[in-house]
Amino acid sequence: MNIVVLLKQTFDTEAKIELTGDGRISSAGVNLIINPYDEYAVEEALRLKEKFGGEVVIISLGGSQAQDAIRQALAMGADRGILVQDPALEGADHAGVAQALAKAVASVPYDLILSGWVAIDDNAAQVPGRLAEILNLPQVNTVVKLEVDGNKATAHREGEGATEIIEVALPAVITAQKGLNEPRYPSMKGIMQARKKEIKQVTLADLGLTAEAVGAAAAKVKVTSYALPAARKAGRLLEGEPEDQVKELVRLLREEAKAI
Repeated sequence: MNIVVLLKQTFDTEAKIELTGDGRISSAGVNLIINPYDEYAVEEALRLKEKFGGEVVIISLGGSQAQDAIRQALAMGADRGILVQDPALEGADHAGVAQALAKAVASVPYDLILSGWVAIDDNAAQVPGRLAEILNLPQVNTVVKLEVDGNKATAHREGEGATEIIEVALPAVITAQKGLNEPRYPSMKGIMQARKKEIKQVTLADLGLTAEAVGAAAAKVKVTSYALPAARKAGRLLEGEPEDQVKELVRLLREEAKAI
C-alpha cells in the first residue's frame, strides 16, 4: 500500500507569539514542530505500512526549514519526502496551496492520502478538503479509527455524543483527529537512517504551475494585518464570609461581566 501524508510545519503550541515592527509574526527564537494532527497521520501511515507493506511518502509545502519536519517523519519510519518550495508561494491562500500539493501528490503512486484535520497555526482546516476535490477523491474528516480492507477503508469519527462510521473506496483522503493513535518517538536508528533518505525539492515550474495561477496574485484571501489579543485582566479574590462572597459574585456576574 502506497500512502501519502500531507505534513505542515507549525509553531510549537508553547511558543510565545510576537509581532515584528511591520506587523508580521516573528519567528525569532520560536521552536518549529510537525503540526500535531499531522503527526497522527504519519503514525497511522506507518502502522498501515507495517501491516500491508508499501511506501510512505511525506509531502510538505514551505521554506527550507520545513525539511526538518519532513526529516523527523522520515526518522519515525517514512520512506521519502517531497518539499514544494518556491518564493512565488509567499502569500498564496489555501486554494493555491491545495493546488500545488495536489500536483505533488499526483506525481507519485498512492492508494491513500492522510493528513491532520487542521493546522494549529491558522485553524483553517481547508487544504485536505480542497485537495480531495481537486483530485476528485472521497474524503472523511476528523477520524479517530481507521480500518483498511482491500480497496476500501472504514473510518470512525465522533460527534454529537455518537460515533459515525463511514465506508469509502480507495484511494481517498482521510484526516486525523486526536485519539486515532499515539505517535511514536523516532529511535536513534531511525534518526541515523533518516539522514540518508531522499527529500526531493520541487518548484512550481517542476509541477507545471505558475505564480499567476497559485501565488499571491491568484489569492482570493489575503492577510492584511495581525494583532495580538488583548491582555487578560488579573483575577479578583473575593473576601469575607461565604454568604457575602456569593452575593458579591452574583453582583459582579450581573453588573460587570453581564453573564447573567
